[in-house]
Amino acid sequence: MRVAAGGALLLHGIVGLAVGAPSTPPGLHLVCAAMGLLLIIGLWTPIVGAVAAVAAGLHAFFSPSEAALYTLLAALAIALALLGPGAWSVDARLFGWRRVEIPRSGRRRTDDRTPPE
Repeated sequence: MRVAAGGALLLHGIVGLAVGAPSTPPGLHLVCAAMGLLLIIGLWTPIVGAVAAVAAGLHAFFSPSEAALYTLLAALAIALALLGPGAWSVDARLFGWRRVEIPRSGRRRTDDRTPPE
């Protein structure tokens, strides 16, 4: 998911800088290319995902003809911001990979508290 979103942002930023789209500020293309690279390598993924969602929303505002594409990219970036970078990322190597264990629903939890009789 990181590679798909990061690749789309990186490609869009590079093409936007090369072509020079008149409706979008060039700084936004540069930011998109940088965010795409950071997402691909998995560095600062929750922060970059949130900023990428905002940038995709701005692109949708400046290019209403391609709003569906940017809305999909914003949803993907929000999902990345919430899920995190994954096991194969720079974030996992620097800060450790966080894993959430969900207990099976059929198991009963035992503790020291017993209901009064």
